[in-house]
Amino acid sequence: MKPALSSRSLLITGCSSGIGATAALHMHQRGYRVFASARKPCDLEPLAAQGLEVIKLDVTDSVSIKNAVQEVLNATGGELFGLFNNAGYGQPGAVEDLTREVLREQFETNLFGTHELTCRVLPVMRQQGYGRIIQNSSLLGYAALPYRGAYNASKFALEGLSDTLRQELKHTGIHVSLIEPGPIVSEFRRNAYAMFQRHIDRARSAHRKVYEKMEWRFTRPGPVAPFTLPATAVLPKLIHALESRHPKPRYRVTMPAHFFALTRRLLSSNMQDRIAHMVSQGERE
Repeated sequence: MKPALSSRSLLITGCSSGIGATAALHMHQRGYRVFASARKPCDLEPLAAQGLEVIKLDVTDSVSIKNAVQEVLNATGGELFGLFNNAGYGQPGAVEDLTREVLREQFETNLFGTHELTCRVLPVMRQQGYGRIIQNSSLLGYAALPYRGAYNASKFALEGLSDTLRQELKHTGIHVSLIEPGPIVSEFRRNAYAMFQRHIDRARSAHRKVYEKMEWRFTRPGPVAPFTLPATAVLPKLIHALESRHPKPRYRVTMPAHFFALTRRLLSSNMQDRIAHMVSQGERE
């Protein structure tokens, strides 16, 4: 039997800013017992100051995952209602400029860590007979755009793994849902630019002229991209995934997310490529 709303425990990853921090605060206010996690303790201090229970968790570290899950279970008496896998980042760069190590690093955070953490909590949810697992994906989990190959690949893989897991957990009382945001106000662009500078050899690349445009886009002041929504736009989808008797497999957030889903159903691959080119035109000219 599922616990009352006021006693439901929820572990959220990637709570340093953006969607994770917003979700942690609002779900705490809604009555959930939220365990907000992030790699750096300093990022958790503002959440702890507002009454949330915080945990240091690095999804690229198996020991950290094991310890964090155990800490949550010790606090709850062995129960966990929900897991929101939100931690992740984007690695920009042309596919041919991505080394094996850079791709592996992207997958360690966006896929392998998410997978390992999920597998850690599944036995608990199986034993109690209920649970909600929500994966924060992206419109780039089903629509490819140029110069985002590493992120595309990690999110496409997350979607495939989550779809399979959802099928395998049928009739267990454990539900798996994907949230697929488009552009959201967050630190995503700043973090992506830092990874771009760290890992991409711009000077020697055949794409160096495109990279000059990309760097301008990363650093230019002014308004955010069109159709960008605040992180609070994700909340209604998260709440439905956690509280509905019949949660959806997918929840799309922002107009671009709905638009690209529609083009995937209706248009040929060549037409989708043309649209992707137009969307990223500012980086290519």
